[in-house]
Amino acid sequence: MASQVNHSIGPKRATWTHIALCVKDIDASIAWYQRFTHLRLLSRGEDKDGKNAWLGDADASVESPFVLVIGQFFEGHDPFAPAAHPPMGPFAHIGIEAPTKAEVDDIAAKAKAEGCLALGPVQMHKQIGYVCFIKDPDGNTIEYSYDQGVYEKARDVWGAEKETV
Repeated sequence: MASQVNHSIGPKRATWTHIALCVKDIDASIAWYQRFTHLRLLSRGEDKDGKNAWLGDADASVESPFVLVIGQFFEGHDPFAPAAHPPMGPFAHIGIEAPTKAEVDDIAAKAKAEGCLALGPVQMHKQIGYVCFIKDPDGNTIEYSYDQGVYEKARDVWGAEKETV
């Protein structure tokens, strides 16, 4: 017997769901993100205006998924035209925290070998940690960090608040 899925169930409150980027070649972007990040293809679509894909973390919570949406408009079908779609950067970025400093070094070495390393790896002050910045095929910036403290801070602040409720 097939299980029934209730597709009308959404979040219980407003929540982050995605970041969307315009890309020139969706297949190249999917391949790049799957090569350089932990993101995997979740969904793919196409309509008269273009192609889209959702990339996500298969190990993330299904209760509050967060995905990277990429879209490629067909020639003459960009609803935002004539506005340009500039890449995110040099500081604006998508941040990924690595579990080890060695993983940041490995990503930086791989990016350097493929010509997409933008900065680092370098040790910054405590709130930034050990980082490298890489560029996707469209020039968007992706930061890999180690020991940045995002998870630690969230657990300290919000974990303590939940314990006192």
